[in-house]
Amino acid sequence: MMRALLLCLALVISLPALAETDAELLALDATWNELRMKPDVAGLDRILADDWMLTHSDGRVQYKADYLDELRTSTRRNQGIGNEDLRVRRYGDTMVVTGASVQSGISNGQPWSGRFRFTRTWVKRDGAWIMVSSHSSRVAAAQ
Repeated sequence: MMRALLLCLALVISLPALAETDAELLALDATWNELRMKPDVAGLDRILADDWMLTHSDGRVQYKADYLDELRTSTRRNQGIGNEDLRVRRYGDTMVVTGASVQSGISNGQPWSGRFRFTRTWVKRDGAWIMVSSHSSRVAAAQ
């Protein structure tokens, strides 16, 4: 009995060592941008929850199927994505990644670019991290 208790205690103490580091979590989040730049629709399909929701900087809401379709048909093409000021906070099986991003691309034939602040929420389901939401806000140009 005492051995079983000691084994359980040892496992509980070692659990934090099994948790992903901030660098590993940020590397996972970076795959979001890598897959969008290619675009790798199949890869994005794997890391986005079926009920994933994107809130664009103009307030428009878009869901997974529509977003992936834009990339698949080249209605949307990302030309540049550069992140900075990244932070990750983990709450059990949920992580929140925030940061700033300079992006450019073409949507519906119209070029766009800007600096944005973003928040992405990931959850761990069946041992894998998937993104459940993403939100961006345009940073106003300096006056």
